[in-house]
Amino acid sequence: MENIQKKIGIIGGGQLGKMMIQEAKKMGFYIMVLDPTENCPAHTLVDEHIVAEFNDKKAIRFLAENTDVVTYEFEHIDADILQTLETEGKKIYPTAKSLKVIQNKYTQKKLLLEHHLPTPAFCKVLSEKDIIKAGEDYGFPFMLKACTGGYDGKGNFVVETKESITQAYQALGSGTLELMAEKFFPFIMEISVLACRGINGEIQVYPVAENLHKDNILDETKVPANISQQTTQNAMDLAKKVMEVFEGVGMFCVEMFVDKQGNVSVNEVAPRPHNSGHYTIEACVTSQFEQHIRAITGLPLGSPALLKPVVMRNLLGEEQSGKSCILGAEQALCIPGAFLHIYGKEESKPKRKMGHITVIADSVEEAAQKAQQAKNAVKIYGTNFFEKKLDKKL
Repeated sequence: MENIQKKIGIIGGGQLGKMMIQEAKKMGFYIMVLDPTENCPAHTLVDEHIVAEFNDKKAIRFLAENTDVVTYEFEHIDADILQTLETEGKKIYPTAKSLKVIQNKYTQKKLLLEHHLPTPAFCKVLSEKDIIKAGEDYGFPFMLKACTGGYDGKGNFVVETKESITQAYQALGSGTLELMAEKFFPFIMEISVLACRGINGEIQVYPVAENLHKDNILDETKVPANISQQTTQNAMDLAKKVMEVFEGVGMFCVEMFVDKQGNVSVNEVAPRPHNSGHYTIEACVTSQFEQHIRAITGLPLGSPALLKPVVMRNLLGEEQSGKSCILGAEQALCIPGAFLHIYGKEESKPKRKMGHITVIADSVEEAAQKAQQAKNAVKIYGTNFFEKKLDKKL
């Protein structure tokens, strides 16, 4: 019988790392985290914290050499050092190979296309001339994207007209960044499907989540999504195929578009637990975080079944930056079925992800109404906000 008390190394101690650790600790794992922020959200939960930059090869090597398996909470890290460590026999999940492909949106889409999976038409662009040609081929609007480094809408530009091409090109580095153009998909809804693959190839797929973004940041997730049974099945099947293509181990999130006819198309793939999967903590038999830990340590995967309809709302920092101050928790937690998650980030900044609220109910509509009430109640400010209010009164 295998001893499951392995040491897990996690690159990144933000909220995703923290929630992974909370599940890992339930199963008795020893956790070492690498994060440059001394009091990062995961700090108080770990057995050992390596305070080092994410591109510090020596620190990453130390992490790998002192743990049994290494994982990560975000994809913008040095995949080359992880590949080197893999060749030396270290276990990295999701694999460095899949990370390397996914890190670059162009190579990610190219692999999906090679396997005949639906995705909007795209091409690499090296100059303004190439972007003009993309506009002629795809029509307007179309998307201009940085191939690497983008998140929460950063690194994307919607090119509305031929006249805005120069502005788009300049906004994305005037050629200093690798760029791609992508045909605009006429979506009526954005959805995501979480899927997890075990070391032995076992795959579990979660219910389809319906996502609403504001200012390119996820605002609300509803499950089950308001789509037909056929579209739901197509989306879940597509997520499973994506997992097989990338041969990933651990949680992946497949973001998709849905058009008027119910067709689904892959937008992007994330090789990790995802913001749109936070609902799984309260609403599924096995949360995405527990599932990830199970997968990377070789344990059997759990059931992804939905227990009740659910809505998740992100809590972002309000107005001024400063030491974080949370108001309204009592009012929110008076609402039946509401759960409050505060990430423990020391500093609140405008639009920074500071926490989330999950509400389970007998229907999505009821959950959405209660989630709105809870979100209205909770505000997270920087202390500078109160100092400025006080100055005005004085």
